[in-house]
Amino acid sequence: MASVLFSVCVAFSLFCVQAANELARGWGDEIDWMPLDKAWEKSQEEKKVLMLVIHKTWCGACKALKPKFAESAEIRKLSSEFVMVNVEDNEEPSEEKYRPDGGYIPRILFFGPDGKLLDEYNKNGNAKYKYFYGNAESVVDSMKNVLKSAGTGSESVKKEL
Repeated sequence: MASVLFSVCVAFSLFCVQAANELARGWGDEIDWMPLDKAWEKSQEEKKVLMLVIHKTWCGACKALKPKFAESAEIRKLSSEFVMVNVEDNEEPSEEKYRPDGGYIPRILFFGPDGKLLDEYNKNGNAKYKYFYGNAESVVDSMKNVLKSAGTGSESVKKEL
């Protein structure tokens, strides 16, 4: 009986890891990614900023950013302070709030728990395309800026900022 229970627990754990990895799509298996529809609820309930990465599987710039993002220990650490979402290809939401200055990719957007785009805190993207990021360092800078300016995040992280 114990071995059966152990096997069930292992199978369930592997299923959960596999589901999380499917949502990661190569952007960081250790990050707790969520589907967008569930992420809004979690953002409101936990009073966390929602960080949305919009990318395409065929996009060269997306392919270039993905491994840098996934390998960043700092992004991984800070991700626990956000509700993390990445959408690709046909999952990209069509509402205008997800295209504040156009539909280029990759785009990284931050939304408050109230659903409002935190436009004023996102200052570290590309000069021409505000929500475009080409390296992990600029993503980390924006994540820190959002946490500091929006007043969200755990006390331990706030002390480090």
